[in-house]
Amino acid sequence: MTMENARARAFLRCLLDSAISAADPTNVLAEHLPEKPKGKCIVVGAGKSAAAMAQALEAAWPDVEMFGVVVTRYGHSVPTKRITVREASHPVPDAAGEAATREILEVAGSAGPDDLVLALISGGGSALLTAPKSPLSLEDKIAVNRLLLKSGLAIDEMNRVRRRLSLVKGGGLARAINGKARLVTLAISDVPGDDPAAIASGPTVPDPSGHDDLTYLIERLGSELPEVARQLLADVPEESEGFEPDYRMIAAPQLSLEAAGRVAQAAGITPVILGDALEGEAREVGKVLAGIALGAATHGTPFQPPLVLLSGGETTVSIGQEKPGRGGRNTELLLSLAIALNGHPRVYALAADTDGIDGTEDAAGAWVAPNTLPRADEKALDPKAFLRAHDSYSLFDGLDDLIKTGPTLTNVNDFRAILVL
Repeated sequence: MTMENARARAFLRCLLDSAISAADPTNVLAEHLPEKPKGKCIVVGAGKSAAAMAQALEAAWPDVEMFGVVVTRYGHSVPTKRITVREASHPVPDAAGEAATREILEVAGSAGPDDLVLALISGGGSALLTAPKSPLSLEDKIAVNRLLLKSGLAIDEMNRVRRRLSLVKGGGLARAINGKARLVTLAISDVPGDDPAAIASGPTVPDPSGHDDLTYLIERLGSELPEVARQLLADVPEESEGFEPDYRMIAAPQLSLEAAGRVAQAAGITPVILGDALEGEAREVGKVLAGIALGAATHGTPFQPPLVLLSGGETTVSIGQEKPGRGGRNTELLLSLAIALNGHPRVYALAADTDGIDGTEDAAGAWVAPNTLPRADEKALDPKAFLRAHDSYSLFDGLDDLIKTGPTLTNVNDFRAILVL
């Protein structure tokens, strides 16, 4: 690795680390806590950061009577003393998730008028909170979830389906409390726009699409959609009473981008935040970001180099009927970007999921340098063929360019940084 590549790689990794740190519950949760309750603090929650949030809460309130249950992804648990942590499957639900969800609903329903229910919600909660609406079975729910993951639907459309088919999403957790206690939600956003109804499919807020016609999504999900799910999506629920949630965002993609921007500024690199909600097909977004980087390198727009283009959001990867290789949306975006950059000598890039897991792989993402394509050629790796096969992980693995952080215990979605020197 050249000295220039090593410096660029270290700088980009520093930006990623600063973005993750800005969303670490240990650093941010305590300042958002409400007034302590007269009675008990009953804790419920779900998401990739749920256990870490529970641990931070216990540390912040050592003198408060506290108990509860949260569910997180397998391998994302941390030690807690008063709050029970369950683990379950993500991104496809399993029986452990359903059992944990039933336990969470029961604990929430036990709250009294002097109690405070604190809901700790973060990305990944949609799969982990699993309580299928009757007559849907867990097997049906798993089948629907698999269809959603390969559908290419935008995240807001996926969440409309999830809320319609669930007892706990779309305000279901709040309804379990039934106004008997104060409910406060502390959330870490992983969705474009930080919409509370989209984070973990909104278990503590009203469902904004609760009375919408979702029949168009039946066709989008195809013939493999279970018949009982078709019926539930076609039925518009009766009107239900709304409620005003106390919802507090403790970390969000934009805040993490701004934290990375401050680190870049301190290093003498101009940060250009393109937005926290860049969506679309991963390979197409990669082309667009490459075009912006090339414009900066060639014409000095939108700013003169040195600069770093920062962005977040959640892209999608549409698989189709072919059997895919290995990879996630970040490595697919980067591979497309590398091909479009065609080895430009002054552009470097990193893209990673801030939870440490890009899709279902063991890498958070990868990085790209001017010599990425030449090194692939030396190893007889055809980038375009790997991109066609949705096998981006294998390409970057072959180049030893994967970024492996392990579970970060937070999740503010994807982080992308493109350095133009």
